[in-house]
This record gives sequence, structure tokens and C-alpha cells, in this order.
Amino acid sequence: MLDWLLEPLAFDFMQRGLLAATLVGVICAVVGCYIVLRGMAFLGDALAHTILPGMALGYLVSGGQRGALFWWALAAAVVSSLGIGALSRDGRLKQDTAIGIVFAGMFALGVALISTARSYAVDLSHFLFGNILGITNQDIGLTFSVGVLVLLLVWAFYKEFLVLAFDVQLATTLRLPARLLEILLSLLTAVAIVASLQTVGVALVAAMLVTPAATAMLLTKSLPRMMLLAALIAAGSGFLGLYISFYFNVASGAAIVLTCTLIFVLVWLLRRPGVRNAAA
Repeated sequence: MLDWLLEPLAFDFMQRGLLAATLVGVICAVVGCYIVLRGMAFLGDALAHTILPGMALGYLVSGGQRGALFWWALAAAVVSSLGIGALSRDGRLKQDTAIGIVFAGMFALGVALISTARSYAVDLSHFLFGNILGITNQDIGLTFSVGVLVLLLVWAFYKEFLVLAFDVQLATTLRLPARLLEILLSLLTAVAIVASLQTVGVALVAAMLVTPAATAMLLTKSLPRMMLLAALIAAGSGFLGLYISFYFNVASGAAIVLTCTLIFVLVWLLRRPGVRNAAA
């Protein structure tokens, strides 16, 4: 058993991968708690796909430099977040409608950009499906910096986000800037998504935002405990998923998400009313 645990750690890429999975898991889990409480899972999935034109444009402009892709993807996510906020600001369009419009438009733009230079499609595939084992020390440093920024903002606006998550009308009654807080939460979601690009990829990042938080919500009704449990579940899924990827030769991002999903299913089954009553 000890050899099974230690063997992957002999490789530098596994050490970096485990650290990156932990960082990304914590970032996504904390932000994801607000997403789940607000019933805005679609927002995470949509923002994950709206960064595609940013990645494609960044690749074309920078000639394939990976460092530049992060900032182009972040710019696309920020523009999408602000666009969603602008479309739904006056109340003529509901937020989910605005999300759908921006999501479809940005994703189509990304596909169009990629189709103009087919040779880039393969190079961009690791951002679509994740390549955590290819992460560098520079990537980890960037992810850590972004994570610290996100967590500091969540800590600074904890009470405001808490009110917003449970009752938008109460936030308005308390004269909180509800619209600005919604935009800030969307921006934090966008940053968390971009930070997760190389770990699980665009196609799977929504699961890291939603599934650990949803699992934690089944276990507690306290938001601080929910955040802590979600972070532990996400980090643990990253750890187990990478080991599964190493020993069974499957895609690392998919292994992480499947592990996270399995944990959710087990908790959901164990927390059903009939099971709890039988245990009591």
C-alpha cells in the first residue's frame, strides 16, 4: 500500500499535478458554493465555454505561447460576465436568457476562429480536456496567485454574498448593491474557471464548480462548513483522480471529475431519508 502511494510521487509531474489539483479544487469549491446556493449551475457551464474565443484568439496572436492564453481566456470570461450583466440589467431579459445568448454567441465565435486555422485545434485540445500532468511551476504560481485573490475577495464580501445567495430581495432591502455583487460573483466564477483550464479543461470545469459544492450541501446547512467540506471533497477528488489516471492510464481531468461524481452519488444515496431513518 505504501509503495502504491509513494511510487507516483517519485515523478515531478505528479507532484506538480497533485499541488495544482488541490489549488484548483479549493478555488472552484469555494466559489461553487455560492453558484449552487443561487441555483446558477448553468452560469458556470456557460462561462467555461465562453472563454473559447479568447483562447483561440490568444493562440493566433501569440503564436501558441501558453502563458498568453491564460490572459486572453480571462479577458474573454470577463467580457462575457459583463455582457451577461448588461443584458439582464434592466429586467427585460432574465439572467438565464442572457447567459444563453452570450454562451451561444461566444462559443460560436470560438469555433469560427479555430476553424480558420485547423492546425491549432490539436494544440488547443489540452485546454478543452485538461492536461494537468503538463503543468509547470509557472502555472502553479499563477494558479496560486489567482486563488489567493479569489479567496480574499470571498472573505471580504462574505456577508454580502451570503445575503445575495439566499435572498436577492433582502439584499435590495438592505440597500446592498445587488447588481454589482452579482457581477463580482460572475467575475470570480470566471477567474476560477480560467484557473482550472489546464487541470480539467473547459469541457469538465463546470463539474468542479458544482459537484463538490452540491455534495457538501447534502452534508451540512452551514455555509462555512459547506465551503470547507466542498474544498476537501474537491481536493480529495483531485488526489484520487490523479492516482487513477496514473495507474489505469485514463485522462486525468476525466478521472478527477468521475471521482468527484462518484463521491456525490455515494453521499446522495447515504443521505436519502429512508437510509437516515434506518440508520437512526
